[in-house]
Amino acid sequence: MHFTDHINRSIFLPKPPERIISLVPSQTELLVDLGLEEKIVGVTKFCVHPTHLRKSKTIVGGTKNYRFDVIDSLKPDLIIGNKEENDQEGIEKLAAKYPVWMSDIFDLKDSLRMIFDLGEITGKKGKAAGVISRIEKSFAQPVVKKGSCIYLIWENPKMAAGKNTFIDSMLSMAGFENLAEKSRYPDITEEILINLSPDYLLLSSEPFPFKEKHIQTFENILPNTKVQLVDGELFSWYGSRLLHAADYFKRL
Repeated sequence: MHFTDHINRSIFLPKPPERIISLVPSQTELLVDLGLEEKIVGVTKFCVHPTHLRKSKTIVGGTKNYRFDVIDSLKPDLIIGNKEENDQEGIEKLAAKYPVWMSDIFDLKDSLRMIFDLGEITGKKGKAAGVISRIEKSFAQPVVKKGSCIYLIWENPKMAAGKNTFIDSMLSMAGFENLAEKSRYPDITEEILINLSPDYLLLSSEPFPFKEKHIQTFENILPNTKVQLVDGELFSWYGSRLLHAADYFKRL
């Protein structure tokens, strides 16, 4: 069957895939939750959920750098990636040899589309529909508005999640107004933070692992701002981890 991915590329699969490589941690977890763990042959070093997977599957590199010789040895019949998270040149090299399906995620609607599409491609439409239904139900009740925020993803240089990102859409669903500028991941200086004076400064656990020790530093800069560590996976993973996001947003 022919399938079209999120960047309008067409792939052909003669039958449901039996040897899948996932290059995106959140989509790897989704595959497992769709009942496809036995079909996965390769994952990245960042595919940390479920925790045992990196020991039971072959590591094919990171999300940007791939071990092409290892991938060749695995003989995949489907490789799953994402436009933002993966390296374009590497993906194009893989697509010349294998069916490569790419997602492109900006909001919850895109995430649900991705879950549906992967369910269809892998012969797990029923399970995918169940995951989608549970996610939609969890987000059905709006979250109380919390106030303005800046969401930091990196420490040096300080970098925030800006507009037109999946994190931005999740911030909105969590009740926050993102004050970051329109670029996707802008640098944020201390001066900018002081001028913006957000109600909340959210320090993400990934990709930079902000810790308790960073809170005091930012509280000194922004004495009137609530500085809070947040679970980056629940703001940026767009697969089945979304099942846990809505409840987490309500508790923040």
